[in-house]
Amino acid sequence: MLEKLPKRLAVICAIARGGHAINRPAVALAALAIFGVVGCGAAFAQKSGPASAPTAPVSDSFPTWAYPWAPDFKVPPDNGGATHVPDSTASFTVTQERDLFFVPDWHPGDHAPMPDIVARGRRPDVRACGSCHRAEGTGGPENASLAGLSATYIAQQMADFKSGARKFAGPQEGPVLTMIAIAKAATDAEVQAAAAYFSALKPKPIIKVVETDTVSVTQIARFFYTTVANGGTEPIGRRIVEVPVDLEQFEHRDSRSRFTAYVPIGSIARGEALAKTGASGKTIPCAGCHGPGLNGIGAIPGIAGRSPSYIVRQIYNFQQQARNGSAGALMMPVVEKLSHDDMIALAAYVSSLQP
Repeated sequence: MLEKLPKRLAVICAIARGGHAINRPAVALAALAIFGVVGCGAAFAQKSGPASAPTAPVSDSFPTWAYPWAPDFKVPPDNGGATHVPDSTASFTVTQERDLFFVPDWHPGDHAPMPDIVARGRRPDVRACGSCHRAEGTGGPENASLAGLSATYIAQQMADFKSGARKFAGPQEGPVLTMIAIAKAATDAEVQAAAAYFSALKPKPIIKVVETDTVSVTQIARFFYTTVANGGTEPIGRRIVEVPVDLEQFEHRDSRSRFTAYVPIGSIARGEALAKTGASGKTIPCAGCHGPGLNGIGAIPGIAGRSPSYIVRQIYNFQQQARNGSAGALMMPVVEKLSHDDMIALAAYVSSLQP
C-alpha cells in the first residue's frame, strides 16, 4: 500500500510503524500528524487553521510517532447533559469541559485551592493552565506533567518560551503554538502563582509501561492515541504507543486518569543501562543531574514516571538544539549521540520509575 502514496509520505509512514505495512486510515492519520495544522491545545479542541510543515527533516532519528495530530477528528456533539467520572460526586457539562478558561475540578479534596490563573486563566490571551495540564498538573501524552516540578524550573521554562530560547523541533501543532502564545501574554505574577501551585503538588504514578511485540490498532484523537474497538492488532515496530486506560475519563480532564505505554520488548533494560552507565560514552548517566531515582534536585526537574511520548519529544528537541535555554548546553552531550531506538529505550525506562 505504501507504494501508492507520494514517496515522502510513504517513508514517513514506514518510519512511524517501524517499517511495517499499515492500512489506509492509519496512513491518513500519520499524514495529519506530520503535516499538522494549528489547533486548540486540549482534547476537546474545536478549531483548526492553516497547515504547518515540520521544522526538521524526517530521518531515522525523527520520532514521527511522538507527534500525533488529527485536526479533522470529530468530537462528540454537546448533548447538554451532565458528565461524571469515577469516584467523584461532581458533575459538569460538555460546554464547561470545552471551555479553555475553565478547569473541571473533579477531586477538589486531592489538592490545594487553585489560583485564578490555573483555574480560570485571563481572557482573552492566557488560558487556564489546568485546562490542558489538569487541576493536579498531571497533563497527558500531548503535553507536560507539571506536578512536583520546582517553581524555579517552571518559571524558567515560561521565560524560555517567551524569549524564544525554547522552541520545538517537530511539527508546529496546536499545543506548541498555544504554549508559546500563553507564555508571551502571561505576567510575571501569573507565572509565579502557577509555578508555586504546581510545584507544591505531588506527582502521581499514572503510567504503566508494558513491553510487547504487538499492540491494538490505534487512531489519533486530536493530539493523542486511542485504541480502535475491534480493530485488531499490529506490530509495535520502533515506537511507543501511549493510550489512556479510560478514554472518557481522560477527555473529561480527570487528573486521576491513567495511561498505558506500550514499548518494544527489551526497551526497559536497555534504557536502564543507558541511564545508569552511559553505555561507554554514548550518553551520560542521568542520576548525576536528575538525582537518585531521577526525581530531580533543586531546579533540575524530576523525570521519573512522566509521559514517555513527552520525554522522547524533549530528547529530540535538545538534540536538534530547539531548546537553547539554560539546560540546553548541559543536555547536548547527553543526547547528541542517541539514536531513535535509544530515545525509545530511555523514555521507557524513565517512565517506568516511580515519580
